[in-house]
Amino acid sequence: MRLLNISELSKHTRQGWSKEINIVSWNGGQPKVDIRDWDENHEKMSRGVTLTKDEFRKMVELTKEKMSNLTEPSREWDAR
Repeated sequence: MRLLNISELSKHTRQGWSKEINIVSWNGGQPKVDIRDWDENHEKMSRGVTLTKDEFRKMVELTKEKMSNLTEPSREWDAR
């Protein structure tokens, strides 16, 4: 596995774990955008989501579009 850290999104109450966005190449494959929790040494990880570059771009575009339409808190936004 090759990993390039893009950003830490948040720290968790579990000691040393954080949610991160990384570019990861698993088993010599094509690099992908990976979002998951990692321990501080990047030896243990949680389940996460892995996206191709195109999938990630589409997610960013759709998120920007949907977020720009939210002018005030709504039930739609709060429904988690």
